[in-house]
Amino acid sequence: MSLLSPSSLVLLSIVAFIVWRRWKANATKPGRLPLPPGPKPLPLVGNIRDIPLGVPQWELFESMAQKYGDIIHLNVLGQNIIVLSSLEAINDLLEKRSAIYSSRPRSTMMHELMDMGWSLAIIEYGEQWRRIRKAFHRHFNANETHRYYDTQNECTQSFLRRVLRSPDKLFTHTRHLFAKSIMKVTYGIDVSESENDPFIYHAEQTIAAFNAAARPGRYLVDLLPILKYVPAWFPGAQFQKDAQYAKAMSNRMVNDPFQLIKERERTGKTVPCVVSALLDEAPPAGPQRAEEEDIIRKAAGIAYAGGSDTTVSALQSFFMAMILYPSVQKRAQAELDAVVGPHRLPDFADQKYLPYIVAVTKELLRWKMVTPLAVPHLTTEDDEYRGYFIPKGSIVLGNSYMILHDPVVYPEPHEFRPERFLTDDGQLNPDVLDPTIACFGFGRRICPGRAFAQDSFFSVVSNVLHTFNISHALNEDGETIPVLPEVSDGLISYPKPFSCLIKPRSTSAEALIRNTEDP
Repeated sequence: MSLLSPSSLVLLSIVAFIVWRRWKANATKPGRLPLPPGPKPLPLVGNIRDIPLGVPQWELFESMAQKYGDIIHLNVLGQNIIVLSSLEAINDLLEKRSAIYSSRPRSTMMHELMDMGWSLAIIEYGEQWRRIRKAFHRHFNANETHRYYDTQNECTQSFLRRVLRSPDKLFTHTRHLFAKSIMKVTYGIDVSESENDPFIYHAEQTIAAFNAAARPGRYLVDLLPILKYVPAWFPGAQFQKDAQYAKAMSNRMVNDPFQLIKERERTGKTVPCVVSALLDEAPPAGPQRAEEEDIIRKAAGIAYAGGSDTTVSALQSFFMAMILYPSVQKRAQAELDAVVGPHRLPDFADQKYLPYIVAVTKELLRWKMVTPLAVPHLTTEDDEYRGYFIPKGSIVLGNSYMILHDPVVYPEPHEFRPERFLTDDGQLNPDVLDPTIACFGFGRRICPGRAFAQDSFFSVVSNVLHTFNISHALNEDGETIPVLPEVSDGLISYPKPFSCLIKPRSTSAEALIRNTEDP
């Protein structure tokens, strides 16, 4: 007797037929250029066994690149996947041929079900995409972010106070820190001190769902879009239930703060912020006004979701690095003591006099990358590169991790060595490849909030090192609790949980922190 229900058998038959049709369509045809090299696929299922879930994809792709070269082809259930593992290949395709490689990837079907059409990472390139990015870029480009220095300093100081009061909740505080700064700048909203602030909760749930759905092949509906019509009650359609929950969180994250701004407008209680500035410039009431408000709403959602989460991951990597490399912490603190002194906290004016601190932030972006794989692209037409055929509809991934862990460019790439970015006399070395070339994505899909994120990162790293010592936590027997430099799998990679001991460097450092509180 069959163990499958009739409905499951029907679904399985449909899936098998679609996979077979794709496999036949992608089979090599006489006279056609060969596909890029890669592991040999199995009939129908392709290379699904070569990229198992639970193993970081960038590590799998790195080992494949060492065997097959910097452009690799994989096939998963008939879906072509191209992995690029060199700056040369990425520049040639994702940058120079961005018109072909700028479309949203088919692997975002789950994102569509989650109603995440506000994200620049997955919106189809076109007029709406350009308008959203333009609205975002006007307020978050490198020439504008200096206007947010005061807010970032305030949020950093709030973080120092929270860590001083409850260092055991360090990672809760990191999430609160960047949510606070992004919400203040974007919406003029002061999030509550509560760990359960609804704005933060909705954002974290949305980002977690986005991250889970971003890996090609994690959900079958990504590879077989026709499954989006399968109802949630259907056997095996758990993805529909996941999507419904994520959709509710996504809508709350994007809509709730925007509606609060609209209510402030209505009652004459507006607060200076990015959204209010954009609304002031929008056309008067009418269809154009409604259209422009939708663009502003989505641009604000991008700022909140993208800015807060990537910097949270990077900051958690910072604490891990300081534990594992105490000599780096000591050298950074010595530079801060010499430049800033014991009587004040660092600020952005100090940045040009703190080359080692800047080098630490660069190495953090390179070492345990926030986004080891760039946001997937999709080819809009057939292409040819180096004598290889790249089919229309292929998912194209840039392996940022391999670029920033190239031992030729970065000797001992798995070691945390900020001095690699310095000259012999301790100044920043412009000849060393800057990690920003790869850590924020490529082409039209590059992260538009990278300048704001880097500013926030400098502020927090310099202030934390100036006021706190970071070390291994101890167990009840006084023994050191080991920290392993491990990270999670996903579009956004986080350090796996670890214990940390953080204490003020001195009574004067503690006083600096306490003096930041309002009278």
